[in-house]
Amino acid sequence: MQPTLQTQTSPEIQKSTGWKIWWKLTRPHTLTAAFVPVFIGTALARLDTKIDIPLFLAMLLACLIIQAATNMINEYYDYKRGLDHAESVGIGGAIVRDGIKPETVLRLAFTLFGIAVLLGVYICLHSNWWIAVIGTACMLVAYLYTGGPVPIAYTPFGELFAGLFMGLIIILISFYIQTNTITTESILISVPIIILVGAILMANNIRDLDGDKENGRKTLAILLGRQNAIRFLAMMFTVSYVWIVALVFSTDVTLWLLLVLISIPKSIHAIKGFIGKTQPIQMAPAMKATAQTNTIFGFLLSIGLFISYWL
Repeated sequence: MQPTLQTQTSPEIQKSTGWKIWWKLTRPHTLTAAFVPVFIGTALARLDTKIDIPLFLAMLLACLIIQAATNMINEYYDYKRGLDHAESVGIGGAIVRDGIKPETVLRLAFTLFGIAVLLGVYICLHSNWWIAVIGTACMLVAYLYTGGPVPIAYTPFGELFAGLFMGLIIILISFYIQTNTITTESILISVPIIILVGAILMANNIRDLDGDKENGRKTLAILLGRQNAIRFLAMMFTVSYVWIVALVFSTDVTLWLLLVLISIPKSIHAIKGFIGKTQPIQMAPAMKATAQTNTIFGFLLSIGLFISYWL
């Protein structure tokens, strides 16, 4: 380890204390991928019906809990497979830095899954029991992302699974529990969120490319190579914005959806943050900017939908 890199990463490897340990274990920068789709699905439903606030809150909390549990399972299995160490960037670090027992982290993850199941029962009681089947599939994929004999995270399909289950599925469930239906519009509006949730994972894999390659992973970023992966990430951003513009001018969706264009500078900042960088700590700001792009884009999309309702 080079001295300069050690100096750069020292803030990252300081031990946390008290509640900060558990908060960092949730990897809060990733939670936007959970609550943004809920907001969008709910905002879209507001165009057709009055929002059931308790259902919305139950759905929001369940998604946040499942995402946090997924991160903990990731932490556990990456530690067990020797991927995480004290200098690793972008991890919670409860195991390798703060001395929390790996089994405690895994038990906490399954406890959170249990809480999500209880919230799911409430949601099903007020909508449809098919939601239970879909929710179970979501939690299974969450576990298999880094657990199981062939973790999804070790394959080129991580971005696809993340986008479909955390983008499309969450938006459609959030919309369905309020309206009892699925529309073509709800599916079409989900597409850029599918892409941007996948972009968060792509950014993560670009940052971790060298370490992942050494540990036998075959992520999409590794298969493409660093430069092409950065170009692919830029294309993901571009398609997301072009998709919304195309929807506005080719369908009857509201012109207010163009508010998402305000988030373009953040996506450009993310891409520039990766160019010419090779050390994970150097790319951490770009990773953060990618997650922020998803957050800002999603909130602006939701605001556009709400404005169209009031106007």
